[in-house]
Amino acid sequence: MPSISMFYGIVIYMYFKDNRHHNKPHIHARYQESEAVFVIPDGELLEGNFPKSKIRLVQAWIEVHQDELLADWELTVSGEQPYKIDPLR
Repeated sequence: MPSISMFYGIVIYMYFKDNRHHNKPHIHARYQESEAVFVIPDGELLEGNFPKSKIRLVQAWIEVHQDELLADWELTVSGEQPYKIDPLR
């Protein structure tokens, strides 16, 4: 599970070949003891437990990096290493 970005204590991951469980392009986010799954490109929270303030940060980051995230999604679904994406600033 490659980490593709980190900002404000949030670590963003994409799993290899992870299109069966959720059936939508998505990312996994971790913050302290919380984990959540967010849809690309709209940032909808699919599952998990995440602080509201951190949800908004992840959603803003997804909005800024939609194209890069979808490109990384295609790579990971095919089993390839995704590219790192700039953090939220």
